[in-house]
Amino acid sequence: MIYLASPYSHPDAIVRERRFRAAGGMAARLIRAGEVVFSPVAHGHVISLYGVPTDWSFWEAHARRFLEQCDQVVVLSIDGWRESVGVAAEIEIVKELNKPVRYLDSGALTHVSEGRIGVNKWTS
Repeated sequence: MIYLASPYSHPDAIVRERRFRAAGGMAARLIRAGEVVFSPVAHGHVISLYGVPTDWSFWEAHARRFLEQCDQVVVLSIDGWRESVGVAAEIEIVKELNKPVRYLDSGALTHVSEGRIGVNKWTS
């Protein structure tokens, strides 16, 4: 199972919505490619609309359980991923679990090699 890590938290609701759509879209692409994927952003965004916090401190316990079950983490490298407290923590947790981390550039999948899933640029 792939755990699709991506940034989410942001004070601007529009940015959170964009990040949700990017994560959901990439999860759909991976699923169509035959992968089993869990996206905490796709899962948590809808739940957050009912008043659940969006910050890492709230979701950390949930993320740890899913990270324990995954085979690898794929980081969706969209704007904000390098600054994301949650993404950094997810990477550290999965490294402690001795599982691979791969980085996925935004766009269409083309291949997997050397720890990086190859992609094309975003298409509209």
